[in-house]
Amino acid sequence: MKILVDTCIWSLALRRNHNRPDPAVDELQELVNEYRVQMIGPIRQEILSGIKSDAQFEKLREVLRAFPDLHLTSDDYECAARLFNLCRRKGIQGSNTDFLICAVAVRHGLPVFTKDNDFKLYQN
Repeated sequence: MKILVDTCIWSLALRRNHNRPDPAVDELQELVNEYRVQMIGPIRQEILSGIKSDAQFEKLREVLRAFPDLHLTSDDYECAARLFNLCRRKGIQGSNTDFLICAVAVRHGLPVFTKDNDFKLYQN
């Protein structure tokens, strides 16, 4: 089964400082090796945002190009807005990107690989 990998998992894996091993990084490596990773443009943008040097940016951009983006539709954005509104009425806050991830996951029947506990709130 394919899995939509959230930005926080990519960030763990891409950090230079790996003094504390994290099982999530090992799991991401396994998913990559099994060709199970799914990507969307907003996650790609978050990963690439804040890179300090052009050389690092280009290197990471090339690495991430191994993971083509799932095509996003107007329905995805509309579903994300609906999820945002539903959660907001319940007092649950989240980012537009988080709700877009949820919408894409629902449409494609994908689990989301994340360490962000907010996603547990979005399920309710």
